[in-house]
Amino acid sequence: MGSYRTPLSRARGLGSAKHGAGHWISERVSSIALVPLVLWAVYGVIRLAAGDYGFAVQWISDPLNAVLTVLTLAIAFWHMHSGLRVVVEDYIHKALTKSGLLILNLFVCGLFGALAIFSVLKVALSGGAF
Repeated sequence: MGSYRTPLSRARGLGSAKHGAGHWISERVSSIALVPLVLWAVYGVIRLAAGDYGFAVQWISDPLNAVLTVLTLAIAFWHMHSGLRVVVEDYIHKALTKSGLLILNLFVCGLFGALAIFSVLKVALSGGAF
């Protein structure tokens, strides 16, 4: 026997549809910020390809290049975390699996983002000395 309820009637009581607006805006803002940063990073990689290790250390030691590299990494890892969070929330339905994957996503993105930023800062602030 078919249901005589309207789609709106069936959707009521399933929770707010507004909680995702902040995530959606965050993803769009980070993607907009990444456009010029990635263009700058591609330009930087092309310049670095022509030089040696000393040139790369000198390039990353420039405060503008170091700051833009750190910004690119931080925003890229934040954007990746946000995108993967949405995928897990939308397609994983078991609560325990979803929670585990969300925590894993946070830890992996946080760890690799921190390692990448630390590496850039180490070279930029120490001049390449290990």
